Amino acid sequence: MTDVAALKQEKQALIEKMISMQKQFIDYEHAHGVSGKDYWAAQEGLLVNYRDEYMTMANRVVDLAHQLVGSARN
Repeated sequence: MTDVAALKQEKQALIEKMISMQKQFIDYEHAHGVSGKDYWAAQEGLLVNYRDEYMTMANRVVDLAHQLVGSARN
């Protein structure tokens, strides 16, 4: 596998995980409701590390996209 193929594969895997997380969040929200406090300061359940984990993956996807096309993130 080339470096480019590996980067594309990593990016696609992250995107798929992010979509899965979005679906889980929507299902959770419909079943339980989500307050601002739940979203920003959850102490248990699905939302404990949701924002940080999602943001880390989203930032990695952006970095991979830049790496693939040879641009830089400012």
